[in-house]
Amino acid sequence: MVDTVLLAVGAADETRIEELVETAEGVVDAGGTVHLLHVFDRDEYQRLLSDLGVDPDSETTVDDVAGRHDVSRQIAGLLDDRGVEVTIRGALGTEAEAIVQTAEEVDAGMVLVGGRRRSQTGKLVFGSTAQKVLLEADCPVTFVKARRHSETAAPAPADD
Repeated sequence: MVDTVLLAVGAADETRIEELVETAEGVVDAGGTVHLLHVFDRDEYQRLLSDLGVDPDSETTVDDVAGRHDVSRQIAGLLDDRGVEVTIRGALGTEAEAIVQTAEEVDAGMVLVGGRRRSQTGKLVFGSTAQKVLLEADCPVTFVKARRHSETAAPAPADD
């Protein structure tokens, strides 16, 4: 278990929210902190500002926008409900660079990144973001993927 976890998320992580929350909760020490990081490219960020009705000239920060993003809010809410201290951060730029830089800034003991299932050919090379983070981070990196539908818990039988 570690005191400080960096959980890097994006819009594509909406299919693995529970897995990310369970993993983060499982590795952070009691009293530790999960830093939730959402990295935006410039186009996505500008689109979100528009979608959220934010005046581009306002003092709204990238951290504010990350905190208003649905995936970030859901994950932060679930972690908070489970008693895990969580902060939400945002970054503009290249995902891998922002993740590695933020991990250094918060002195992360572990980085968690989400990923998608890949074809046999795709398995030869991780996604470029995950691969760069694995190679460049100064701490352990855990790759979290969504469960297959058949891997989810079976529903409890109904009472007769």
